[in-house]
Amino acid sequence: MPRLGQGPCPISGRRVAARDARISPVHADLEKLIQLQHTETELRQVENELTAIPERKAELEERLRQERARLDAAKEGLVISQKARRQFESELQDLESKRAKYKGQLMDVKTNKEYTAMLHEIEAVEREVRGREDQVLVEMEKAEQLSTEIKREEAAFKAVEAALRGESGSLDEKAAALRQQATRLGADRDTVAATVSAAALELFHRIAKLRGSAVAEVKDATCQLCHLKLRLQMFVELKHNDAIIQCPSCSRILYFEPAPTPVVP
Repeated sequence: MPRLGQGPCPISGRRVAARDARISPVHADLEKLIQLQHTETELRQVENELTAIPERKAELEERLRQERARLDAAKEGLVISQKARRQFESELQDLESKRAKYKGQLMDVKTNKEYTAMLHEIEAVEREVRGREDQVLVEMEKAEQLSTEIKREEAAFKAVEAALRGESGSLDEKAAALRQQATRLGADRDTVAATVSAAALELFHRIAKLRGSAVAEVKDATCQLCHLKLRLQMFVELKHNDAIIQCPSCSRILYFEPAPTPVVP
């Protein structure tokens, strides 16, 4: 069984035994590495939650922007409708003046042909008048609908704005709490890491850099992260938790969690 000698010892094999038969630093390292992994995992989860908060706030801002865009679109639609209505009303006034002019000229025509031609002109103008009147009515109805829509969009915007402002405040509070938790976990991680031997800590960081996590639990003789079924002899040795043993597949440091002892009443 490879042992940690006086000089630096590579931990590239499956296991590292005790430096001295009277003490068990490997077991202590394993226990600390498990604790270090739990702290690292919790810290990573906290950091992920912190990272997600700005993304969530951006989503809230985008939702508010969309609500504002709908409100602005309704207002812009009303402005366009009112402008079109004024244009049609102006054209209508011009046509009515033109019709009145033609009707006044009827008294001055000399022949039936001129009279008939003038009547045709008046009829054409009246058709245009009716068309403009219809367009004015259409724009009036559109403006009424848009005014109702604006009121509805304004109410919706204010409701969403208030809700998002409250949620944004909650996210800020959550972020502050998570930052405090991350600071505490970082300190806990450093404290635990300081108690681990240099060789075991180097192995831990090397595996973590490669795999994301350096330690894996074994249940039913199976690595819970890569799902490799261990050989029986390795599993029997692993259950003692008295050595650092790496998974033959994913290289993670393995440990076995014994079942809790039943409490006898």
